[in-house]
Amino acid sequence: MFNKNIKIVIAALIVGYAGYQFYEGYIGNGIALVLLAAIFVFLYFRNEMILMAFLRMRKQDMDGTEKWLGKIKSPEAALTTKQQGYYNYLHGIIFSQKNLTQAEKYFRKALKLGLNMDYDVAMAKLSLAGIAMQKGRKREATTLLQEAKKLDKNNMLTEQIKMMQQQMKRGPQVRQKYR
Repeated sequence: MFNKNIKIVIAALIVGYAGYQFYEGYIGNGIALVLLAAIFVFLYFRNEMILMAFLRMRKQDMDGTEKWLGKIKSPEAALTTKQQGYYNYLHGIIFSQKNLTQAEKYFRKALKLGLNMDYDVAMAKLSLAGIAMQKGRKREATTLLQEAKKLDKNNMLTEQIKMMQQQMKRGPQVRQKYR
């Protein structure tokens, strides 16, 4: 909604006015204003459009996710580096169902910009491994799969990793049958 720098300026102005309220003796008003400023600081680090896109993603609504991401006009100016990573990560998930080449581009850019959670990095690498496997780059897929396995500390992706490893083992055997 607001540019990241405008959010910080608004938070600073609210904190300044809260200080004035404390000085005047209106402690309740000052506390309420500090809490309001905290919301703007929170939204500086967590972009509201990306939060809404994640909510749509949780409901498996890809069109809604794409709509919320589309409201971010210039991601380089409006988002911090990590937010740009998640912006590209969400685009990668959306495009993984439409266009694998585009999805690969978005996942690589998301990993380059950085993601906060190890789970998200593991999921991006797992998705890249699947794309590489489908494009016939088995060595790259194996490397990405091993990296994803290391990052998956809570074993949330164990099933998907095992399934992909089984598919990689079966892949050459299936090709040899039809030669």
